[in-house]
Amino acid sequence: MSMQKPHPPSPSRRDLWIAFLCGGLVAGMVGLSFAAVPFYSWFCRTTGYGGTPQVANTAPTEVSGRTVTVRFDSNVAAGLPWRFEPERRTIDVRLGEVVTVYYEVINEAARVTAGQAGYNVSPSTTGIYFTKINCFCFTEQTMQPGEKRDMAVVFYVDPKLAENSELDGVKLITLSYTFYPAQVPDQAAAESGPPAKSGRI
Repeated sequence: MSMQKPHPPSPSRRDLWIAFLCGGLVAGMVGLSFAAVPFYSWFCRTTGYGGTPQVANTAPTEVSGRTVTVRFDSNVAAGLPWRFEPERRTIDVRLGEVVTVYYEVINEAARVTAGQAGYNVSPSTTGIYFTKINCFCFTEQTMQPGEKRDMAVVFYVDPKLAENSELDGVKLITLSYTFYPAQVPDQAAAESGPPAKSGRI
């Protein structure tokens, strides 16, 4: 007479419910990790946290008599063969005055390269008042071998800065850019040719 092997006990409803909750928790954590980056970026742009400048489409309606000095800083991360420098290191601007300055960028490599700029201002508490209307940092930049380019940034310092008594002692604001390597578009790499002429964008 053969004996049948006992069947393993079936999972209880409680075990299935716990497994479902754990799976949902893991999926939720993964979703939050992807959402965290754009949310953090939005938060910084909205509040100026960490010295993140604001973005606007129009100029302010008033110009203050108060003047601040804006210093321009430029950096290139490792792995990107670019020379990157502002046309001038400092400029005195009145609050609310729209200013355009240029940075010179040269691709020193014998190949097509691409980069994108990260940016911030210091002191970080001035980020909410430093507003850019146009900037090369908004888009990825692709440079041909030996190409030289003048890149513009159009900005103003919001007159509301003068209403913040905690910033009465601020005389200098530093706008800092760092270019980081980016993936070269396939079409740009295929169309690589002789060095391009200098031009302003």
